[in-house]
Amino acid sequence: MSIGNIKEFSYHIGWRNRGRHPGRHASTQRGMGMEFIGHTSLISYPDPRRIDLRQTIRDPMEQVYVRLFNQKSATPVFVICDLSGSMNFGAKERKIRKAADIAESIAQSASRNSDPFGFVGFDEIVREDWISTASFKSQRAIELAERLKEYHPEPVSGSGIADVWRYLPRERSLVFLISDFHMPLKELEGSLANLLRHHIVPVVLWDADEYKNLPEFGVTAVTDPETGAKRTLFLRKNYRDKIIASFEARREAIYKLFMQFDMPPFYVEGDFDADALTEYFHQFVAA
Repeated sequence: MSIGNIKEFSYHIGWRNRGRHPGRHASTQRGMGMEFIGHTSLISYPDPRRIDLRQTIRDPMEQVYVRLFNQKSATPVFVICDLSGSMNFGAKERKIRKAADIAESIAQSASRNSDPFGFVGFDEIVREDWISTASFKSQRAIELAERLKEYHPEPVSGSGIADVWRYLPRERSLVFLISDFHMPLKELEGSLANLLRHHIVPVVLWDADEYKNLPEFGVTAVTDPETGAKRTLFLRKNYRDKIIASFEARREAIYKLFMQFDMPPFYVEGDFDADALTEYFHQFVAA
C-alpha cells in the first residue's frame, strides 16, 4: 500500500514527557519552545539569546536574567499486537489483517507527529521475529505491517502478553494494544498491571461471524482457533442465544477490567474507522 492511501488519525497525550528529541507534545525539557516557565540567571542557564532586559534592569543585585521555555518533544508510540490463533479468524477479513491495517495507520500517524514508532508481536511468547524497535523512519514499520497482512497465526494461545512490558522503554509511551482479548481475564489483568507506566489504548477486534451471524438452526462445525480443537454443534435458537449472551457478557467483563485500570477500550467490529479513533482521543484523553 502506498503511504498516500494509509488512513491517518489525530492523537495527543495527556502528560508531559521527558523526551529530548524535538516533537509536538508538551514536555519537561527546557529548550527553544514557546511555553514560558520563568526566569533564571545567565550563569545558571548560559543562553544569551534568552536574555530578558526588563527583568535584568529591575534586579538591584544587577544579575543578568534569561527567560526559560519548555520545548515540545517527541513521544514514543508502540503497537503491541496479538498474533495468537484466534487472530486468524475472519469471514470477510481476518483479524490479523485488520490489525495490520490499524498498525499501519498508527505508524503513519506517529510519523506525521514526528514521534518514533515501535512494534511488539506476541502469541504464546513474545515473538522476536515480530519486534521493531522505536524509530522515526516510518517506512520500516509500514513494511512490517504489509508483511503482517499475509501472516497466518499458529493455533496457539496469547499468553505471551504477560511479558510484553519487558520490551517497552522505561520512558512513558503511548501504546496501542491490539487484540481480540480472548485470553483468560486473570492473565489479562496481570498483564495490564505491568503496563501501568504507559498510556494504554486497548483496541478490541471482534467479528460478528464469531457469535452474531450463526444460524438459528442446524449443524455447524467450529474450530477453537487457539488450540485447533474441532467440534460439531447442533444449533438451536436457544443455544445460539446463549452463545450471543456469553459474548456480550465477555464484552462487559473486559470493559470493566479495562476501566479498572483507566484504559477505555476502542472497539473495532467491521471496518476500521480512523476518524473514530481521532474522536476517541478527543473524548478520553485530555489535551
